[in-house]
Amino acid sequence: MASIDRSDPVILGHVLAEHRDLFKLMTTVRAAFATTAIPTPAHRDSLIAALRDLRTHLAAHFVQEERGGFLEESVARMPRLSKRVRAILDQHPDLLAELDRTIEGLQSASFGPAAWARADHAFGAFTEHMTAHERSENSVVQEGYNEDLGLVE
Repeated sequence: MASIDRSDPVILGHVLAEHRDLFKLMTTVRAAFATTAIPTPAHRDSLIAALRDLRTHLAAHFVQEERGGFLEESVARMPRLSKRVRAILDQHPDLLAELDRTIEGLQSASFGPAAWARADHAFGAFTEHMTAHERSENSVVQEGYNEDLGLVE
């Protein structure tokens, strides 16, 4: 039987892999925004598809976190982390709504360069919020598992 004082490399590896996957998807969206200053319908369709892929992955990631796993295990190991974990989980609906608004802005009937710029700005803000969210998760996991993932400054 494994000691509760030891970190679980499978769980920690999973945390890192999930966060890498999310980062890759966000990078794909960032690249789609950078393709042009004057978007065509094809650019918009490609970007919407990338945003939907990100949203689908993110929603599944959040459901997995909310059903237990590494955050719950961190609290089991260190109950004082429960308020921080609750705060992290409470961010999920807002992050998904922020991404939904970005997608909706690109689907508007008045789509053009101004809508593209607004969506680019909105996605930049989402990226900052998501990055802060992931840092908070990493911090809780590192503290809960007493394991340095090398991700928190």
